[in-house]
Amino acid sequence: MSEEPEKLAEGTLISHLLELRDRLIRALALLMVMFIPCAIYSNELFTFVARPLLDKLPKNGTLIATSVISPFMTPFKLALFVALLLAMPYVLWQVWAFVAPGLYKHEKRFAIPLVLSSILLFYAGAAFAYQFVFPVMFEFFATTTPAGVTMMTDISNYLDFVLTMIFAFGIAFEVPIAVVLLVLSGIVSLEKLRGARGYVLIGIFVIAAFLTPPDAISQSIMAIPMYLLYEGGLIMARILLRMRRAQPES
Repeated sequence: MSEEPEKLAEGTLISHLLELRDRLIRALALLMVMFIPCAIYSNELFTFVARPLLDKLPKNGTLIATSVISPFMTPFKLALFVALLLAMPYVLWQVWAFVAPGLYKHEKRFAIPLVLSSILLFYAGAAFAYQFVFPVMFEFFATTTPAGVTMMTDISNYLDFVLTMIFAFGIAFEVPIAVVLLVLSGIVSLEKLRGARGYVLIGIFVIAAFLTPPDAISQSIMAIPMYLLYEGGLIMARILLRMRRAQPES
């Protein structure tokens, strides 16, 4: 006896728009709640973010502010970014709750682990950049400063650089998710991705060269984890393909 085809939840355009509005309001409300404590401790947050560079500066070295408003605006900008980072799981959950009724059960079964994995991998990339990349990178820059030049970095430029690097490493750590999506969607076969390892390795080093400062150390620190994550994505894709084939067809 064949099962009836699964029916998806339907609604009018107005109902969808109202639901989208409500979910956006909830996401913005949580963002504001997260922003308040971040704004109160914005100076402490900036000191924490600046610690990797401050530890590598010469004795009595310090950051500087070249703009009148930057001592206020720079920590304020960081507080907003941190609040968004903390609220992101809930924001993505609201997006998922809006999209989920339009998905089939088997699509939800694969989508939920991918969404959770993408969040965790982004956080892992940001933590990796702060904990391992920044100390090595800033020590290299400090030791290569020419004689007679004092390294005094503007706090606004420093924050822009740090946020760019954190975002770049967060996106770079999404490589396994990209591999899994390519395989499960049928765009590229697992066998082709395995056979293209050499080209992928070259491409990863080229991407790392664009995303990191122009030195081999920073490039390698990004490229090597990206390639290892690519291999991890191949393993994840193979496991999910086996799970899909093992499922009885309706």
